[in-house]
Amino acid sequence: MTTHLFHQKPLATWMHEYPLLTPLINKQEILWINPYIKPAQGELSSLSLHTKDIKDAKERLSRFSSFLQIAFPELKASKGIIESPLQEIAYMKDYLNQQMNNMLQGKLLMKCDHDLPISGSIKARGGIYEVLKFAESLAIKEGLLTEEDSYALLAEERCKKLFSSYSIAVGSTGNLGLSIGIMSATLGFNVTVHMSADAKKWKKDLLRSKGVTVIEYQSDYGKAVEEGRKQAEADPACHFIDDEQSRDLFLGYSVAALRLKKQLAELRIQVDAEHPLFVYLPCGVGGGPGGITFGLKAIYGDHVHCFFAEPTHSPCMLLGLMTELHDGISVTDIGLDNATAADGLAVGRPSSFVGETIKSLISGIYTVEDDQLFRFIYELANRENMYIEPSAAAGLQGPLHLMESGSSYIQAQGLENDMSKATHLVWSTGGSMVPVEVMNSYYEQGKKFNE
Repeated sequence: MTTHLFHQKPLATWMHEYPLLTPLINKQEILWINPYIKPAQGELSSLSLHTKDIKDAKERLSRFSSFLQIAFPELKASKGIIESPLQEIAYMKDYLNQQMNNMLQGKLLMKCDHDLPISGSIKARGGIYEVLKFAESLAIKEGLLTEEDSYALLAEERCKKLFSSYSIAVGSTGNLGLSIGIMSATLGFNVTVHMSADAKKWKKDLLRSKGVTVIEYQSDYGKAVEEGRKQAEADPACHFIDDEQSRDLFLGYSVAALRLKKQLAELRIQVDAEHPLFVYLPCGVGGGPGGITFGLKAIYGDHVHCFFAEPTHSPCMLLGLMTELHDGISVTDIGLDNATAADGLAVGRPSSFVGETIKSLISGIYTVEDDQLFRFIYELANRENMYIEPSAAAGLQGPLHLMESGSSYIQAQGLENDMSKATHLVWSTGGSMVPVEVMNSYYEQGKKFNE
């Protein structure tokens, strides 16, 4: 393996230049502190996306609220807003402190995106947003809608007839496909979800029950995306939702930051120089955590510290950012198999768009073993009565890594005396749609690892 030339250099040379490659190749849990991080204000001003784009996305979702209440009655209580609770998980904090000699200070919260309406995962943010934006553009173009209208009219048959002449395609490991499939089918689009071998059977079955065409592949996420792109290129009436490069997906996720700001204020939680906010975000191809990081940095600047979580077998964003090769390197290039129970994070090659956008905004990335994900599932169920899928549990490893291995980061940021006033926010990503028997199997696996 060390004689294999990659980007004109043997792997051994890469390992010498990036010492963390060795434990990464050995599938060890590690924390990488981003050496490329810069003050947020200057970095944000240099990006092609801006705070105004986040606000525009938020306003677009608000315009759809009347339609969403009709299409999804469960949204009536929230007046058509798709949002998840923010909840303190003090009992889970006790468990984490048992693992690290009570080093974790401050509050521990969970942003419960496993409870998001419609598709039960974080993908309800970006995926649904891009479908809605596409529908809006078509309806306006055909003269069926203006921004001043009540978007409830999109539920009318004439709009469904329009949408039925268009198709939507996406490649997915599971949850993105669910959110896009459910929303697209509800609006009347013909939708095809290209799913990788990692995707769970129940997700494929659920999509088919909604009238979605599901095409399965024996290879990984990259192949599913490639085939979805090919379908769209061959059909001018097909809109391809590109999880790797989509600005709309990214902005849909970023709206979460504005919603979180309101929720933190309601809980009277401060975020400033003396009250740092640490956010732990599970990462697959990077769109969800990247968009949320962009939004949080736009609001809180250097007072928020975002860490991505990846499986030890699929650390694609860590690999891409650390080497600065972005999508020019895959986990298979360093001998990893991209095989993980965290299907939503089973991505071998990261998004270059996301990597380039957040490379100087993100604080770090850590890896977590599958066994640990199941331990967290078991403990969270017992201690907080919260049930999540393996991908969603990855965030819980973040405080452990930061407190045990991240002292250099805390010192470099001048936060040693502020950790008692810190807020640690674990972002869950999916779980409420998981069938009971599947969730029970996750729980039993976690119980075995905790015995």
